[in-house]
Amino acid sequence: MDLGLKDRVYVVTGATRGLGNAVARELVADGAKVVVTGRDEERAAAAAKALGPDAVGVAVDNADPEAPARLIAAARNAFGRFDGVLVSVGGPPPGFAADITDEQWRTSFESVFLGAVRLARAAAAELEAGGVIGFVLSGSVHEPIPALTVSNGLRPGLAGFAKSLSDELGPRGIRVVGVLPARIDTDRVRELDGLSADPEATRAANESRIPLRRYGAPEEFGRVAAFLLSPAASYLTGIMVPVDGGMRHGF
Repeated sequence: MDLGLKDRVYVVTGATRGLGNAVARELVADGAKVVVTGRDEERAAAAAKALGPDAVGVAVDNADPEAPARLIAAARNAFGRFDGVLVSVGGPPPGFAADITDEQWRTSFESVFLGAVRLARAAAAELEAGGVIGFVLSGSVHEPIPALTVSNGLRPGLAGFAKSLSDELGPRGIRVVGVLPARIDTDRVRELDGLSADPEATRAANESRIPLRRYGAPEEFGRVAAFLLSPAASYLTGIMVPVDGGMRHGF
C-alpha cells in the first residue's frame, strides 16, 4: 500500500529514541523527510544521521516558546516544505498524587501540555490543506494508570485540546489525530517496570492483562502513527487511536 509519504516533510519531536524515533524511522522508510528533535544536540544529530540523508536533527526543548518557529523553519530550510508535525515528549515523572511537587507539575505542564499546544498552534498557522497535526498521548487518556498521576492529569486534557483543534481546522482540510500507546517495549516502559521490587514479575503481570499477551514493539507503534500522518488516512481526523494490543477493554 502506497501511503503517499514520498517527499512529504514532517517534524517529529522527542525523536532521538523511543516512540518518536520509531515513528520517524517508519516515515523515512516510506519516503518522507523528517526533522527530528531532542533536548541534547549530539543525540539529535546522531538520530538524524542514523536515519540517513532524509533527516535533520535539531536540539530543542518542547517547553521553549521559540521551539515551534525554529522547527518549522528548519523543515522549510532543509527540505523546502512543511506537511505536518507529530508532537512526542518524554513521559513526566512517575509518582502518586501526594508525592508530586508543585515544581514537577509546572515543569511537566510546560513540556507535555503547553509545549504541545504551542507547536500545534504554530503548525496550524503554517499548514495548508492536506496537512496534519499528531499527538503521541497515552492510554491514560481513557483510563488512569497507577503511579502516573502527572500523565493521568495532563494527557486527557491534551486529547481534549486535540479534539477541539480538529473541529476548528477541519474546514481548512487540516487533520488532527492522537495515538495512544500502552505497554510498548521502550526504555521508558522498562524504566517504569523497573521501579517495582520485581520488574520481571511486573512485566509478566502486565502482559497477562493484554489480550495479545505481550508488549508491543516500537515499530508496531511507528507504523500506525506513520499511517495516521500520511495522505492514506485523509478522512481520519479528531480520533484517538489506541496501540495497545487490546489492553483497553472498552469500545
